[in-house]
Order: sequence, then structure tokens, then C-alpha cells
Amino acid sequence: MKPIRPRRSALYVPGSNPRAMAKAPTLGADVVIFDLEDAVAPSEKDAARERVVEAVAALRQAGTSTEIVVRANGLDTPWIEADLAAVGAARPDALLLPKISRPDDLARVRARIAADVALPLWAMIETPRAVLDPLAIAEAQDARLPLAVLVLGLNDLARETGVRQLPGRAPMLPWMMTALAAARTAGIEILDGVFNDIVDAAGFAAECLQGRDCGFDGKTVIHPQQVAGANAAFAPGPEELAWAARIAPVFDLAENAGKGVIRIEGRMVERLHADMAKRLLALAAAIAAKG
Repeated sequence: MKPIRPRRSALYVPGSNPRAMAKAPTLGADVVIFDLEDAVAPSEKDAARERVVEAVAALRQAGTSTEIVVRANGLDTPWIEADLAAVGAARPDALLLPKISRPDDLARVRARIAADVALPLWAMIETPRAVLDPLAIAEAQDARLPLAVLVLGLNDLARETGVRQLPGRAPMLPWMMTALAAARTAGIEILDGVFNDIVDAAGFAAECLQGRDCGFDGKTVIHPQQVAGANAAFAPGPEELAWAARIAPVFDLAENAGKGVIRIEGRMVERLHADMAKRLLALAAAIAAKG
């Protein structure tokens, strides 16, 4: 089992707001995404880039346990070259790329990042072309600049397709699950899109639960008050952990070595269930280690 890094909540923070960037890693989010794209006006792009580089350097020096990601501008914008150079030099934990539509987009990025830079890439799945074939994107891997996480961008998908963003997200569920299946096939993680109404706590909680039920690893959020809800929704609960602890070791016992299925408390437990339980326990341990 590969090491698990919790990504229950990923908080977008405008790169043009130094005060928010300084405070963000203290707010409890597993991931902080310093945003150079949507949250920054065109006139502020260059200044925001400088602030983000400074913020990443300060956090690296401080040794924060929060995963720090920078979202660059789009590949066809006038700011992307400077973004890639600056972010590569700053060395955050990952670089998030918006509007990745096909594997060639990742190849274009990799060709433009300095040869001495090695860091994970994250890709936004937010265009009609991307949801038609997310597997091709997820499997476009590279040893130096691997693709580690897919991130849903449902606002952009709604804008480009005309799909209405309804409670329950029924029109978007096929795209969401196709992207999730692609991530799992490629062995990478995937984060759910944002919930726009920051005052609708009940709606946010329902969407977090839906995302967890659908299998997402966490949720991107746009306001600090959404962090705690996402962390709670995407963490295993006490009953889940108790059951996981009960079944995780059963096939390691000598008397069960040759068995493929065991009945425990009226339930049929297969080896795959034990494997899932071990991963759940590892996730809980990783969350606890964050403090």
C-alpha cells in the first residue's frame, strides 16, 4: 500500500491576497491552493505571482505540514510561461493546471518546465473534451512530472455546456463518475468540485456526503468555513473504523490463510474487504498524525 496523504479539504486562496495566504495553512485544510487563475484579476497577475512565490518560500522554511499547491493560469494565456518558471523555482508540493482537455496539454506543460524541476502535477477536469476521455489524461504519466491528482471544475463545465447546477448534481453525475473511474484506473486521486453557496451549510454538507459516497478523496472549497465540514465528511467515522479494525487482520491469521471469504457477525467478508479496511485504517492514522 502506497503512503496515504489526506486530502479531505483543498482550500482555494487568491494569490493576490498575502494576508489570506499567510493565514490559510493555519485553518485546518489538508491542502491549500494558491490561485493565480480565476481568483486574480488580469491587472494583478504579475504581482500575485511574486506574492505566491514568497508565500511558498516562507512556508517551506517554516516546515508546514499542509500540502501547498499553486494553480497556474491556462496554457493559452499570456501568463503561463512566467507561471511555470516561477512555480518551478518555488517548488510547492504540486502544480495545478487548469482546463486540461487532453494528454497533449500535459505534454506541452512538461516541455516548458525546466529540466531540473521535479514535482507532481494536478489537472483540472473542467472542459467538455476532458470529460469525454478523462482516462487518457489520467494515464498520461511522466517520471519527473507525474500526474498525481485530478480536480473537478464543475463551474467551468456548467458554463461551457449549459448544464444547470442543481441540488444533487444529477446532470453532472455521469461526468463525475467517469472522471473518478479514470483516476482509479490510473492509480491517482481525485477531488470533488466546489460548492458555491457559502451560507448554505446544509447544502454543502449534503454535497460533501454525496462526494464521499461517490468515492472522491476530498473536496475543493472556496471559504475557510467550509473546511471543517469537508474534513469531517471525508474522514472515516467511529463505526467505520471499528468495523475496519475488526476485519482488517482476519486473513492474516493462520487459520484463515487459505480462505477467500469469512463470515463475521453475519456478514460475508472477502479479502478485498480486508484490503479496503486496511486502507481506511491507514487514512485514519494519517489524519491523526496531522494533529
